[in-house]
Order: sequence, then C-alpha cells, then structure tokens
Amino acid sequence: MKSEIVQLLEGALELNEEEAKAVTECIPIKTFEKGHILLREGQVSNESYFNIQGLVRKYYLVDGEEKTTEFYIEKDAISSLQSYNLKIPSNHYLECIEDCRLAILSRDKEQELFERVPAFESICRVSVEEELGAYQDKLAQFMISSPEKRYLDLMENRPDLLQRVPQYHLASYLGVKPESLSRIRKRIAQR
Repeated sequence: MKSEIVQLLEGALELNEEEAKAVTECIPIKTFEKGHILLREGQVSNESYFNIQGLVRKYYLVDGEEKTTEFYIEKDAISSLQSYNLKIPSNHYLECIEDCRLAILSRDKEQELFERVPAFESICRVSVEEELGAYQDKLAQFMISSPEKRYLDLMENRPDLLQRVPQYHLASYLGVKPESLSRIRKRIAQR
C-alpha cells in the first residue's frame, strides 16, 4: 500500500517502488495542534511543509502588532524561503491556526531525496517558480487595490477563509483594523 505522501505526489510525479520508498522515508507526516508555532522570528528555518489538513498563517510582528501576510490551506506548500535557502534567521512567524497535518521536509532529507529521486528536484523548482510568480501578482494587486476591493477579491477567490479565519486575522491580512473590516462588510452586505 502506498503511503499518504506518495499518493499526494502521484499527480505530479511518477515514482517507481524504490523512489516511493525514499519519499516515504524522507517526508514524515506530523500533526500539530492549533496555536503551535512552526517557526519564530529569529529562528533559522530547517524545514518546509506541505499542508495536508488545517490552516497555517504567516505573520510579522511590527511594533508589537501582528501583520498577517499569508494563509496556507490544504495542498499548499509552506516555507520560509529566504531563511531556509540562505540559512538566515526568519523575520516572520508561521502559526497553525487550526489543528494541522503537515508533511515535513527537512533540509538534510531534501538533499537526500534529490539524490534518490532526481525528478523531485525538478518538481520542487517548478513549484517554487510558480509560487514566486503568484506572489508577484498578489503583491501588485495588494498595492493597487483598495481594502474593499481586497475583501471582494477574497470573497471571490478564497471564500473558505471567510469561514475559517478569525476576523482580526482577516483584517490584518487585508491591511485594515477590525473596525474597518466590519464597515467594509456592512457596506457590501447592504448592496
């Protein structure tokens, strides 16, 4: 029987029996409770994750205030790329805001996996390139959109977050105070 991580990779990567064994050995799956901090500001990231179940948020502490910049849902890759790749301290936090099941890839196991399953490195590279392009577009849209437009975009493209994420985290993600988010929601509901 194939491991859960092998089943998840099957759509993107064909694995022979030996490669499937390598993936299973190198990428364990672990459960984390709501509130668990995967990465703290100042820590060097030695792991990247694949979200199987749950919700993780990325946030920065700015003058003592949390500023949420991303939510990672099921089937999302989660990493602190600069910290992980450059081995430098992270400038943000990764927090489970629901109970989570995550596949974990450590830096050491990543290198081992690249050697044992050469196609895995290519898949990772393509995935990072796609993610970078999406982040560039997302940043541009954030910069040129009003908070109301950002909320409407969230309603259209990520409606699940409206039910899963506390309003104060959503407000932070949209770049507004919770009171402003309440006014935006009220205006939209009145239309």
